[in-house]
Amino acid sequence: MEPADIKRTYGNKVRIRVCGIAIEGDKILMLKHQPLGPLGYLWSPPGGGVEFGIPMEAQLEKEFLEETNLKVQVGKMMFVNEYIDQPIHAIEVFFRVRIVEGILTKGHDPELSPQHQMIKEVAFRSFEELKKLDPLAVHNSLRHCSNMEQFLNLNGFFIFHNY
Repeated sequence: MEPADIKRTYGNKVRIRVCGIAIEGDKILMLKHQPLGPLGYLWSPPGGGVEFGIPMEAQLEKEFLEETNLKVQVGKMMFVNEYIDQPIHAIEVFFRVRIVEGILTKGHDPELSPQHQMIKEVAFRSFEELKKLDPLAVHNSLRHCSNMEQFLNLNGFFIFHNY
């Protein structure tokens, strides 16, 4: 996928996204998207755009299954983040999720053709591993926290900057 494809598919409009935080041991489930973010790739929690008529919790379950092959149970809402990284502008609602079934597998985004998929990798990553990456390679909500406990205790509305 090229930046022009991202702009055409997701850009220049405000999207509502629902995202899930799945923890296994001391690791968080992350997806590597390419090309997204200032470096051309971005590690972020699974999630996607809310579709008209589908409740957020059901949408999040659908996104997890599509992107990771995991069935999840949606828990409490954690926080809302306004993500702006031109041409993308999204309001992201984050929920804790619990994995109930499945084997972690790199999935797909049905909005995109097979040759233009953005998901390049799925993995459980420790906060320490994420902190070793270039800060611009990690979703802005994680990069502004110093540890997992601080991240898991986020509550409210945030506008984390992308720099």
